[in-house]
Amino acid sequence: MLSAEERRAALAIARASIARGLHLRFPDAPPADLKAEEYEGALTGVLSDPAGAFVTLRMNHDLRGCIGYIESSDSLSSVIDEVSEKAAFEDPRFPPLTPAEFQRVHIEISVLSPMKRVSSIDEIVIGTHGLLFEQGWHRGLLLPQVATEYGWGREEFLDSVARKAGLPRAAWRDEKSKISIFSAEVFEEQERSHVTST
Repeated sequence: MLSAEERRAALAIARASIARGLHLRFPDAPPADLKAEEYEGALTGVLSDPAGAFVTLRMNHDLRGCIGYIESSDSLSSVIDEVSEKAAFEDPRFPPLTPAEFQRVHIEISVLSPMKRVSSIDEIVIGTHGLLFEQGWHRGLLLPQVATEYGWGREEFLDSVARKAGLPRAAWRDEKSKISIFSAEVFEEQERSHVTST
């Protein structure tokens, strides 16, 4: 579990990463021209440990970008720094974030637990577990909060993660499929700082 201070630092890293890509700065975060690894010495505890994480961006509650790593040998702070910028500018589903949107975009971070392969779908707990679906070279992942947001049951969740992997909805029923579960510590910004151009 991240402390309140670690959560604030993680969100500041995420916003600073996006600001850096837009050549913006804002007062209540690490300098926008400073990368996570340069101030990582000041970050201890969970933020200095290796972990996977996803950064989700929303505009008026609508998805605006989401990219992350299932696992990583890099520190959590470095992962957040990297995937925040990717979520803002490299999610193929959306155009790159603009400076005007930066002032209104809402940042959510999901820190992932290790994956656990399941032998029965009865092990999946909606609202607690996210899903990783694998079949051959196809792979899809959905965060735990997605099923809750859409009101899905287990089978709908599995159908959707199979589709995310680029396969038919019922592909998860195939014996060649691998299904893993994970939990996530999810936290988000409460207030956003005013930003200015550099």
